[in-house]
Amino acid sequence: MSLKTIRKLASRVFNAGVSRVRIRDNAKVKDALSADDVRQLEKEGAIELLPVKGVGRGKARKRDTRKKLGRRMGAGRRKGTSKAVMTPKTKWISKIRAQRELLHKLRPRLVEGAYGTLYRRVKGNNFRDRKHLLTTIEENYLRTDSK
Repeated sequence: MSLKTIRKLASRVFNAGVSRVRIRDNAKVKDALSADDVRQLEKEGAIELLPVKGVGRGKARKRDTRKKLGRRMGAGRRKGTSKAVMTPKTKWISKIRAQRELLHKLRPRLVEGAYGTLYRRVKGNNFRDRKHLLTTIEENYLRTDSK
């Protein structure tokens, strides 16, 4: 039998693609006539089955790390509504947590009673972002110079 035919037969026997069948010893393999002969040749090492290649995740990991940094998230990449990318509640949570964290750090330097007032104003959506909160604190002289 021709090597091409034996390769096809081997691919059927081993349930693999033709490209995965590797023939090592041409002289031995040419004498094969049946599927049992092919199996025997595989045991002897004259016919070899290459492993499945698969698809690597390296590029996906690289892409995911860039996405975490905020890359590849522009308007052209988005599908669906503006709320589909990040829900308003999620935006709110991250904004409030950032402002409360800043407020907590500045607490020792604030005037007596200012922390509670500012905390409630943060909860009431009084400040756009951390910078807005910081400028309000500085403008209204809420810091004490004694500490």
